Amino acid sequence: MTVVRIPPTLRDQTGGQATLEAEGGTVREVLDDVAGRFPALEARIFSEGDLAGFVNVYADGEDVRTRDGLETEVSDSSTVILLPAMAGGR
Repeated sequence: MTVVRIPPTLRDQTGGQATLEAEGGTVREVLDDVAGRFPALEARIFSEGDLAGFVNVYADGEDVRTRDGLETEVSDSSTVILLPAMAGGR
């Protein structure tokens, strides 16, 4: 199973879990698996069936937007990291 790492800002949507295991051969399938179990997370990471503009996703250390996007292939040994963009500061 692919490991999905959840940042602190999204853990409320996963019941506090920092990592999840998910099935799928692509990033989309993995995220759909997670979103199916945690609908509140789906609303935070997807917009109209695509990644929300403020969410960065890394598969095995590479930004999926520089690869095949949500169709980036993953394996059972892959790690997918969700990383929402942060704004603010002074």
